Amino acid sequence: MKYLCLVYGEDSKIAAMTDDECMTFDAALRNRNQCIASEALQPVQTATTVRVRNGKVAINDGPFAETKEHLAGFYLIDARDFNEAIQMAAQIPPARVGSIEVRPVRDLTSTSGERRQV
Repeated sequence: MKYLCLVYGEDSKIAAMTDDECMTFDAALRNRNQCIASEALQPVQTATTVRVRNGKVAINDGPFAETKEHLAGFYLIDARDFNEAIQMAAQIPPARVGSIEVRPVRDLTSTSGERRQV
């Protein structure tokens, strides 16, 4: 089953970590065919939030909410169940300085294999 592990942390704490740790963890997941995709994000200062209300587009610099911890990256993993996903998330290096949100991926394919309209 697919799970999305969202990596959150304070920019300064995430930036203080070496990329090597995350790349080593990523390589281990890929070697076990458990990493579907993973990416680090640019700092939160580069974010733009887009909202559409009553047909009007509003664009604001920065993230949606003011908070100390921001989305720093993600791992899309393949785990046998939620417990294994939690165990894998606990090994993501930024978990030591931030937090990892683990969410099951919702299947949007119908029984015929076609994507459903959302």
